[in-house]
Amino acid sequence: MNLRDVIVRPIVTEKSTGMAEIDKYVFEVADGVNKVQIKAAVEEIFEVNVRAVNVSRVRGKWRRYGQSRGKRPDWKKATVTLQQGQTIDIFPGI
Repeated sequence: MNLRDVIVRPIVTEKSTGMAEIDKYVFEVADGVNKVQIKAAVEEIFEVNVRAVNVSRVRGKWRRYGQSRGKRPDWKKATVTLQQGQTIDIFPGI
């Protein structure tokens, strides 16, 4: 798997934006990747030093569409802690 395919997208919420102040960033990652692959991908793409990676599975929520029920897909979330003083610019140019 290409390292650029490991990270799907950054998770931008109020909580994850606040975590950026303490050098932690949250990403949605591809299923089937491990912490070593996530660390290598973040270090290559953003050119930073990763101190720790925490991974969790997020269950999809059940939703109703009229009379039928459906389920959003499950996905994998990674919280990446960087070396102190390093940052990732999620929105470059803004």
